[in-house]
Amino acid sequence: MSRTKRALLFTLALLPVALVAGFFAARYTLKIVDSALLNQTVEQLGSETALLAITVIQTVLYALVCGFFGYILSDRIGLMRPFRFAKKPLCITLAVSLIAGVLFSLDAWTFGRWIPEIGASYAATGTFDADTWIASILYGGIIEEVMMRLFLMSLIAFLVWKIFFKKRESVPAGVLIAANVAAALLFAAGHIPVTLQTFGALTPLLLLRCFLLNGAFGLLFGRLYRKYGIQYAMLSHLLLHIVSRMIWLIAF
Repeated sequence: MSRTKRALLFTLALLPVALVAGFFAARYTLKIVDSALLNQTVEQLGSETALLAITVIQTVLYALVCGFFGYILSDRIGLMRPFRFAKKPLCITLAVSLIAGVLFSLDAWTFGRWIPEIGASYAATGTFDADTWIASILYGGIIEEVMMRLFLMSLIAFLVWKIFFKKRESVPAGVLIAANVAAALLFAAGHIPVTLQTFGALTPLLLLRCFLLNGAFGLLFGRLYRKYGIQYAMLSHLLLHIVSRMIWLIAF
C-alpha cells in the first residue's frame, strides 16, 4: 500500500475521535472561558450552538490536515511505526506516564496555592465532570499529539534536515531532538490563549506554569514519539490526564 493511502486511512480513523473530542472540548471551553468574553463571542455568532459547531469543525479540520500530512512527514523522516503496541515499550510508557500523572497532579498543591484562581478551580475537581474528562483525554491525548508531535515536530525535523543536512540519507538524531524541543515550546505557547481566556490576564507566574507544565511534558511525549511511535505519545498524554484527574477526584 502506498504512503498516501496509508496516510488517508490513518486520517479517516481519526475522524470519529475528532468529532467527539471537538464537541466535548467546546463544552469544556464554555465552562472555563471568561464570562464577558463568552457573552461577546456568543453574541457575534448568534448562539452557543454555533460556537459548538465551529469548534467541532475546527477540531476535525485540524485532525484531518495534521493527521494526513503528519503521517506523510513522519514516514519520510523514519518515525512512523506500525500502529500497534509492543510489550516492552508499552510497559515503559505505562510506568513513565504514571509518574508523569502524579507529577502533573502536584499543580494543585504548588501553583494552586500560589495562584488563588487556580486553587479555587481545583475545588470542582472533586466532582466528576464528563465534559472535562473526555475533552482532556481525547482532545489532549490524541488531537494535540497529532497536531504537535506527528505534524509539527515532524515538519520541523523534515525542514531542518532538508535545509541543513540534505546530503544525509536520514535525519540526524540531533535534528529530531531539536525538533522535539521546538515543538514542546510551541505546544506550551499554544496554551497561552486558553490561560488568558481562563484568568482574564497573564502574569509571570501564570506564564511559568504554562511553560513548565506543558513544555516539560511535551518533551516526554516527543521522546516517546521519537523512540517508539506516535501511538505511545498519545497513550502517555491521555494517561497523564487520567492519572492526575483520578488523584484530584480522590483528594478533593
